[in-house]
Amino acid sequence: MDAKQKLNEVNKIIKEVGNDDSKFQSSFMTFMGSAMSGGSLDEKTKGLIAVSLSIASRCEWCISYHVNAALRAGATREELMEVGYVTVLMYGSQALMELNNLVDAINQFKPE
Repeated sequence: MDAKQKLNEVNKIIKEVGNDDSKFQSSFMTFMGSAMSGGSLDEKTKGLIAVSLSIASRCEWCISYHVNAALRAGATREELMEVGYVTVLMYGSQALMELNNLVDAINQFKPE
């Protein structure tokens, strides 16, 4: 998987939706920003949860988006991989195969 390409596709559709229905896009982005910002759980923890759910839902675009965000929030490769292992425990072999996308995204977005 080309994680950077998937992230570009996410950004492209968000922009396209905004061109078509700016109220919907604005509402969605506000909701996502509120849900993912620090509160009782910090931004990194929420990012790790989002990565797990992205793996479980088998969404390559979501994995790319949320791995990138989690890394920017301070998550490490080790934390992301551990989240992947817990997801495999709960979701089985399909989640195991999504670890390919997780590793690709980590490698493409890891800080230099």
